[in-house]
Amino acid sequence: MILVLLGDGACCNTWLTGSGMKSKNNTQLIIGWGAAVMLPAFIFGDISGSHFNPAITIASAIRGAFPWSQVPGYIIAQLLGGFCGAVLLMIIFHDHIKQTKDDFMIRGCFCTSPSIPNAPLNFLGEFVATFVLVFALTSVPAAAEASGVKWVFVYTTITAMVATFGGVTGAALNAARDLMPRIAYALFAPDQGKKDTDWGYAWIPVAAPICGAIAATLVWLLIFE
Repeated sequence: MILVLLGDGACCNTWLTGSGMKSKNNTQLIIGWGAAVMLPAFIFGDISGSHFNPAITIASAIRGAFPWSQVPGYIIAQLLGGFCGAVLLMIIFHDHIKQTKDDFMIRGCFCTSPSIPNAPLNFLGEFVATFVLVFALTSVPAAAEASGVKWVFVYTTITAMVATFGGVTGAALNAARDLMPRIAYALFAPDQGKKDTDWGYAWIPVAAPICGAIAATLVWLLIFE
């Protein structure tokens, strides 16, 4: 929930009408999303392994670092957290959402969309971004993980992925981060006249990150195991 609350919150704070920090400063979003992943990872890392992403959970199970029996429960919790975070933001930014007349801008605060629709290339972008994310985080040295420096690697990796791929697809990298806020948008966001949840694209930020994570894990195992 914290991931979506902080990450999508940075989008709301930057894009919605009436926000005191409204701008077109993409650097603010890149930094915001990096912190949105790092802070909950730092807080809950010792408890849950900082799994806020179904792709990470599945990749960890394939690697043998996480029990398959816990995968369904974790994914359900991740999805529910994403939904609750988005709903809470809609309450907090209610007046700003009402003042924003652009439905596309409102949707963009909660879920991703491609800058140029092209399903194969959009899928590839999310696949590669998540591949690099999972491969990088899996390769964090044991010393860095033991000392807590791992969370700096998390921040650096996320900001790099958003800075590199954000302009192509929004760099969802996470089904829970994209699908559940999209559902919340469909259910609760006001309709300013052209509301479109874009379900035709919604499968890509769900399937591509999972496929990218699986591929990264298999390559990592081939190299390091």
